[in-house]
Amino acid sequence: MRWYAEYAWLDGPAPVAGVLIEAEAGRFTAVTAGQPAPPGVPRLAGVTLPGLANAHSHAFHRALRGRTHDDRGSFWTWRDRMYAVAGRLDPDTYLVLARAVYAELALAGVTCVGEFHYLHHDPQGRRYTDPNVMADALAQAAADAGVRITLLDTCYLTAGVDGAPLAGVQRRFGDADATAWADRFGSWRPTGAHVRAAAAVHSVRAVPAAELPVVADWAAQRRAPLHVHLSEQPAENAACLVRYGRTPTKLLADAGVLGPDTTAVHATHLTDADVALLGGSGTGVCLCPTTERDLADGIGPAGPLSAAGVALSVGSDSHAVIDLFEEARAVEAHERLRTGRRGHFSPAQLLATAGEVGHRALGWADAGRIAVGARADLVTVRCDSVRTAGIDPAGLVFAATAADVTDVVVDGRPVVADGRHLHLDVPAELAAAIRAVTTG
Repeated sequence: MRWYAEYAWLDGPAPVAGVLIEAEAGRFTAVTAGQPAPPGVPRLAGVTLPGLANAHSHAFHRALRGRTHDDRGSFWTWRDRMYAVAGRLDPDTYLVLARAVYAELALAGVTCVGEFHYLHHDPQGRRYTDPNVMADALAQAAADAGVRITLLDTCYLTAGVDGAPLAGVQRRFGDADATAWADRFGSWRPTGAHVRAAAAVHSVRAVPAAELPVVADWAAQRRAPLHVHLSEQPAENAACLVRYGRTPTKLLADAGVLGPDTTAVHATHLTDADVALLGGSGTGVCLCPTTERDLADGIGPAGPLSAAGVALSVGSDSHAVIDLFEEARAVEAHERLRTGRRGHFSPAQLLATAGEVGHRALGWADAGRIAVGARADLVTVRCDSVRTAGIDPAGLVFAATAADVTDVVVDGRPVVADGRHLHLDVPAELAAAIRAVTTG
């Protein structure tokens, strides 16, 4: 396949003009800049980027968008509605909802998603006959939507740092212990080249210290990514200090959870020593700015983390917004708010958080670049909308939104063209799927 990009973002600080891109068997085979448009080759008008990676997703949270802001949108309003949706999902309704959500991601330029999955069992907490049927639903949903997925199966054992047992709908999140989690998920045999199995620790609230090494060892033995919610709220830090006499970051370090294959999600409320531990261990951090501000969690220390050598990726988490341009530019914007200064990250660095770094955090190190040998993922963003008209293409990340994505190619296969998903009526599917789990 061949495409001619008006501008393409290659390995540099800004996009270059006139790029002929060729691919075969899902990989780029030639990338040639400074070329006139050849006849008969599809022209990608605007700026063409490598595929974007959403490194942190909870697909079922998409059903909450616009539904949690009564009572002035308190955290408790959000949590109660989240549990209500979690209690209604089954393998069939989850497949339909996740397929629509992943198709919305594709429309936003996302070619790979990291699904932080803890909705394992039935509403009473009993294992399904196939104990990984909910994981199967997510893998199938990604295939139907045309995107790759890293299924981050999540160990979730307790309701708090104090070890309180799971109750109510939380029971469907949990296994008996980390060994039972490992046995269950270790039996999963995903099908399709679009899916990879990986592990997650929900948080130090949900996995006791003695159980953490089991999950870390499972991931290490398979050289699989390992993700963990970290210091999302001050209350988590305070409870961890009371129970263990250590910050959550230090607890994870002592248990062998941190390392180059690990990504800490949020990392909002860190000490200087925490930042040094993350940087020194090679652990990455996934920031989710739109969710962090939607839930009033706070602004994380993106600048100090980057200065410590931490690779930053981004995710849309609860899907209050699905727009990785917004997530990426918020990394810079929130750092400006935190410090009162501008100019912390370049446009190329911000796009890398939404692309190459995110892919690497999800175990797809061969994606996120328009380069020979890389996976043939392309995202084209128009430069003639009311948001992007007249911009310098180098400043795209500070102007564009998901609505400006026109074309998406995943592993050489067109998924979105002219702003429309080629296989699904996404608005209709979203409306029906959300209605099915929020009414009745």
